[in-house]
Amino acid sequence: MKRKSKVLLITGLAVLVGGGIFASVKINQRGIVTVQTGKVAREDLTSIVTASGEIKPKDYHNLAANAMGPLTSIYVKEGDRVRKGQVVAQIQDKEPEADVTAQNAAIQSALADSAASEANMKVQEDGVRNAQATLDKANAELERTKINMQRYNQLIKDQLVAKQDYDQKKAEYETAVAGVAEASSHLAQVRAQLAQSRAQLASSQRRVAQLEANLTRVKNVLADYAVVSPIDGVVTDLPVRVGETVVPGIQNSAASTVMTVADMSLITAEVKVDETDIVNVKEGQQAEVTIDAIPDKTFTGHVIEIGDTAILRSSGVAASQSNTSSQEAKDFKVVVALDNPPDEIRPGLSCTAKITTATRRNVMAIPIQALTVRMKRDLDKPKPGDPVQLTPAQQREGRKELQGVFVVNAGRAVFRKVETGITGTTDIEVLNGLEPGDQIVTGSYQVIRTLRNDSRVKIDNKAPTQTTEAS
Repeated sequence: MKRKSKVLLITGLAVLVGGGIFASVKINQRGIVTVQTGKVAREDLTSIVTASGEIKPKDYHNLAANAMGPLTSIYVKEGDRVRKGQVVAQIQDKEPEADVTAQNAAIQSALADSAASEANMKVQEDGVRNAQATLDKANAELERTKINMQRYNQLIKDQLVAKQDYDQKKAEYETAVAGVAEASSHLAQVRAQLAQSRAQLASSQRRVAQLEANLTRVKNVLADYAVVSPIDGVVTDLPVRVGETVVPGIQNSAASTVMTVADMSLITAEVKVDETDIVNVKEGQQAEVTIDAIPDKTFTGHVIEIGDTAILRSSGVAASQSNTSSQEAKDFKVVVALDNPPDEIRPGLSCTAKITTATRRNVMAIPIQALTVRMKRDLDKPKPGDPVQLTPAQQREGRKELQGVFVVNAGRAVFRKVETGITGTTDIEVLNGLEPGDQIVTGSYQVIRTLRNDSRVKIDNKAPTQTTEAS
């Protein structure tokens, strides 16, 4: 055989052998999934709920008009500090002020009448006492003349006194009887006059009480024309000017707002927390608040209030008052009190709160992206003799979803059910199902979503991460 033919033959054999080896390798690699892995480790984990909202004072009041009329005076401007009970604005009050003046004059007149009635009653009381003394004197005189008359009755029978003396004693007795009758009649008369004076005094006093009640009413009406701050605070809004007419509220219309006074001693961040996170938020939990208008600064605070009513995210109204679909996303109001608010803070500034809902020390944790869900029927391998047709109960059991991760062992990825605890920023706590050092599949996202139980895998931790794929 020629040399050239030998070379061609050897080259052909080498190509055939190389192709066979390459084909064998490819066949062996068929079904192997390239994955990224990580190991279960212990670490400190913090669960944080993030929500946005705005800065608000804890206590603020919209001072509304309680009377109708033009504003004659505004004694403050925006940013001024006011005290509780301070008059901050005045509505024209000529008519109610005149009513108060007239009512005061009526009370003075009624008090004078009452004083006169009281003086007259005292005179009548003195008259009653004098009449009573006169009656007592008349009764004593009657008793004396009666005794004398009884004595002379016996003497005249014994003919020891003259008829003239007897007649004189009799006349004295009769005069005393008439004197008692006259004194009794006068006493009854002055007593009646005293009762009349007392009635007049009582009537005068009731008249004074009635007028004083009317004075209280007109004073209250007059007080409504003065706008008074109910708290110590700062004027944060002043939408009106002197000369503008304000009106009180009626059934279907709100009153005119004169100004807003806020208690800036306690500043809060009122944020809206998603319904899936609200169950983890509790009063007293610590929070960090950032304010858009004050960059590069973080303020500490704590939760002081959690709303009970769901708020629709699209409209901002309470879910119970809306007719929209119950499937719409909802939020709950959470109020965070700032521990040391800055002086330059203002109500209405946009802010973000990060609320620490839980902290765990030295717990087993895995990346959140490693966690996946599989149906039970996808994990159970059919056994010889298992029925092809499943019962309804077996079908329901097979549709149950199990939460777990894929553990790499001897070149295969095996699904393992786990129970989880708190969720951190990127990691999640594992309560059971894994041990520190276990190698688990952490990527890619597509692989974790489609990986089958007990699949053969090849580890390549240089592959693109889930974050890179998503971006």
